Amino acid sequence: MAGTSSFAAGEGWNGFDDVDELPAYSDDQFWEVRQLVDNGNRAFRESRMDEAITYYSKAQTLKPGDTVILSNRSAAFCRMSRILRDRSSSSSEHQPLNGLDPTTHAELALKDAERVMMLSSNALKSYYLKANALILLERYEEAKEALLLGLQLDPFCTPLQVSLHRLEMISAGPSGSVRHGKPQRTDDFECTLCLKLLYEPVTTPCGHSFCRACLFQSMDHGNKCPMCRTVLFVSPRTSCISVTLNNIIQKNFPDEYAERKLEHESLTCIAVDLMPLFVMDVVLPCQKLSLNIFEPRYRLMVRRVMEGNHRMGMVIIDSSTGLVADYACEVEITECEPLPDGRFYLQVEGRRRFRIVRSWDQDGYRVAQVEWVQDSCPPEGTAERDDLNLMAAGAAELARTWIRRMRDAARTDRRLRRMDLPSTDGMPRPQDPERFSFWLVNLLNLRPSDRLELLRLRDTRQRISRGLIHLRAEEQGCQVQ
Repeated sequence: MAGTSSFAAGEGWNGFDDVDELPAYSDDQFWEVRQLVDNGNRAFRESRMDEAITYYSKAQTLKPGDTVILSNRSAAFCRMSRILRDRSSSSSEHQPLNGLDPTTHAELALKDAERVMMLSSNALKSYYLKANALILLERYEEAKEALLLGLQLDPFCTPLQVSLHRLEMISAGPSGSVRHGKPQRTDDFECTLCLKLLYEPVTTPCGHSFCRACLFQSMDHGNKCPMCRTVLFVSPRTSCISVTLNNIIQKNFPDEYAERKLEHESLTCIAVDLMPLFVMDVVLPCQKLSLNIFEPRYRLMVRRVMEGNHRMGMVIIDSSTGLVADYACEVEITECEPLPDGRFYLQVEGRRRFRIVRSWDQDGYRVAQVEWVQDSCPPEGTAERDDLNLMAAGAAELARTWIRRMRDAARTDRRLRRMDLPSTDGMPRPQDPERFSFWLVNLLNLRPSDRLELLRLRDTRQRISRGLIHLRAEEQGCQVQ
């Protein structure tokens, strides 16, 4: 039997899931390293993983090759990867993140664990850490191999035994079994990402097949094959559905294929009363905005929107309630530039208003059932409508005068020259008073709460009046708070 270990026979379970302390040194040569590791361990146990990783990295620079520091950093990378994967859309809405994606954190965890194994081949915890990182990367066979190698050193190590049992349950999965009376099928027709029948299958250059949507959702977190980790240079535009495989699936599993088709169509959000939501700011009709999309959940949403009608909703968190606001605006993506690192640069323009009836999470982002909103305008040909059109025409003339004075002032004011000055380009006709009213208020630098109030307002005359009040105040050099 293998020699005993501090992690054997169920001992040290907390040591596998927790971080370790540095051993005592005979001198004070590494007192700074100890301080950094102590700070990192404290941050780890308080779930401040970014700080923990920073502390361990600084300690590793001062004392390279220390197995305790490497193990602790590997554990922190694994924990950070799980935190990012499990993060809800509501958390993202209140505090968006930028930085390394979950897959990269898992790869860094694997690198540290493998280095510990090279430095100390009998360190059981390194096999546990390596298996955890491989599971996060969905490399299940390699994870099983790592656990078995650790169990060869100590067959009674409880953490390794439990991890192996859990991994075998994951690997077994539902493939090949009878589902609700349907005929059996093999793994060849199953997507390894969603564990369902392949729908619109795409075969990668390395020979693995996935649902088209699943593959590109996975690539929001990294540009590698989910099975063999080969780097892929593919995109939705260049990847074609495997026609032969798709035809075989439709012919042999028609009922299940029909279910998958309905499920897929429900996720594309092309129905007129469903809207994917980008939670960031208040946008008004006629307003133009530039966006930098960096979060994986929103990359997926933008890809789906671009495959559909190029439209999504933009909404803000209402400061008075702390929840997603009840009114929002549909925006059309007029320009979409994919960047090499996976981000999207977008130009959008506000279109229609809507009220959110209900919303829910879908693949990490928020989707809403919406009700379109319009102002209650008097009908054409009535005295009330003539008065409204006359009011809009007067407001349009005042707006032209205000814009002309702003541009004249910019010739002598260097600060104004650096600003994006408004223009009359694209100004709606006063005969379309509702649309004109939004163009008018977009000239002003209003607070989000004021814009949200204007979005909720269903009285065109009142919206024009408010726009004129702000416009005249700015023209007189008054700052309206």
